[in-house]
Amino acid sequence: MMTEIRFGWVLNAGPARGMEASRFLEIARQQIALIGEQIDSLWFTDHLQFGSSPVLEGWTALTYIAALYPQYRIGHMVLCQSFRNPALLAKMGATLQYLGGGRFLLGIGAGWHEEEYRAYNYPFPEPRARVEQLEETLQIIRALWNDEQVTFQGRHYSVHSAYCEPKPEPVPPIIVGGLGTRLLHIVARYADGWNAAWIKPDAYRERLAAFERACHQLGRDPTQLQRSWFGRCTCVPSVKEAARLQGRGLLGTPDQIAEQLQAYIDLGITAFMLGSWELEDLQTVELLARQVLPRFRAGASAS
Repeated sequence: MMTEIRFGWVLNAGPARGMEASRFLEIARQQIALIGEQIDSLWFTDHLQFGSSPVLEGWTALTYIAALYPQYRIGHMVLCQSFRNPALLAKMGATLQYLGGGRFLLGIGAGWHEEEYRAYNYPFPEPRARVEQLEETLQIIRALWNDEQVTFQGRHYSVHSAYCEPKPEPVPPIIVGGLGTRLLHIVARYADGWNAAWIKPDAYRERLAAFERACHQLGRDPTQLQRSWFGRCTCVPSVKEAARLQGRGLLGTPDQIAEQLQAYIDLGITAFMLGSWELEDLQTVELLARQVLPRFRAGASAS
């Protein structure tokens, strides 16, 4: 039996400089209209700034998109745990799950982009501390989503006699993004899925071994966690054009990108969160929708 491969679409993080909101939303609608039959979820990133480039706030943007497209599951790839109090984030997720009809997926990570921390006056502790904070965040969120009342005192965060009502129904799956060894132990302990962003297949193979070790150490079957990959794409119709492409992510012709996806699938990845590099690059969206993603539907050949 062929493993079902799922695809989600990651919208662009913001408009071009000076672009009206109506134009940005028009392009987002065009992207979704082109690829909509091939995906089951919509995603938004969670950043505050990259220099002076226009960037939309992730939670607000995704909530708006969720109301426009009730047929898709929705999530962030991934939320930065540092930006929101953990109990408030649990409440936000529960509210979106209630109002959105149970479609929310909690994608979350430890945070990494120092520039935005400094610019927005968030403390930027060392990686070990950020991973510890992520673990406490997940403990608080899971407790508030499942327990009647929660008191938790951690090194970084705490709640006291806290309620989260109404409870989210169903409880949103938790997808943790990251690659570090300590973080993989958190994935193994708390998550329903693991997302590896941007990583190449050879490097992913090494991280996969570390992930499986972490699961076995905690007595958890690693096959019970969904494995996913996030990255952006540029797809062009000819080999000549593909030869000029440079950068990260999936780059090339439809055949070449299908081969790149298959390499991840061969390593056990069953879900992809893909997006276009350039906001107005509808060629990439159309080629993915018509010539790449249909190859991975159940019963189709990826060759």
